[in-house]
Amino acid sequence: MGNFTDRQIEIIEAATARIDKYGIQNLTIKNLAADIGLSEPALYRHFASKNEILLGLLNYFIAEMKNRIQGIAMNPNNTEGNNLRAIFNSQLLAFTNKPAIVSVIFAESIFHFDDGLSAKVAEIMDLMHKYVSDNIKSGQESGKYSKLIGVSTLTTIIIGSIRLTVLKWKLSGHKSNLLKEGNAVLDGILKMIENKN
Repeated sequence: MGNFTDRQIEIIEAATARIDKYGIQNLTIKNLAADIGLSEPALYRHFASKNEILLGLLNYFIAEMKNRIQGIAMNPNNTEGNNLRAIFNSQLLAFTNKPAIVSVIFAESIFHFDDGLSAKVAEIMDLMHKYVSDNIKSGQESGKYSKLIGVSTLTTIIIGSIRLTVLKWKLSGHKSNLLKEGNAVLDGILKMIENKN
């Protein structure tokens, strides 16, 4: 995944585990070094700062997300609706398995003054926007989706609804069933836009 050394991946994984367990506020170089049994100076040889570790974590996730979703979008036998479900299922499953990713994506307020991290979060949003809007465009062109609402607006409605579902899951302490609730929201939207042929 990306151009990480084995040690960097180990540090990213340890950071992910710490965020999952204690939240992003509890991620410090000191804690992390103790988790892996490294000295702080040794850890600094692999990442210059805590934000660089978070950046690594997001880069790692983006590389993995592109691999996953590009595999889905290529399935010619699926309807657009099924492709859209598969894209979101894949994301929601990734979030369920690694809640730390969600903590980092939604920690915008903590590092909005860090241009590198803000840009990375924006890149994840832009990627999702592209996957969804390509799907909508294709569905409207093939007559599978209604053309009543424009591509850009519909993309915002879908991503916004799923984002709210993810946020509610995060605030529930991951107690709600993200996959089930995300699917229910998406099914509701698809019922409104899919043409009954």
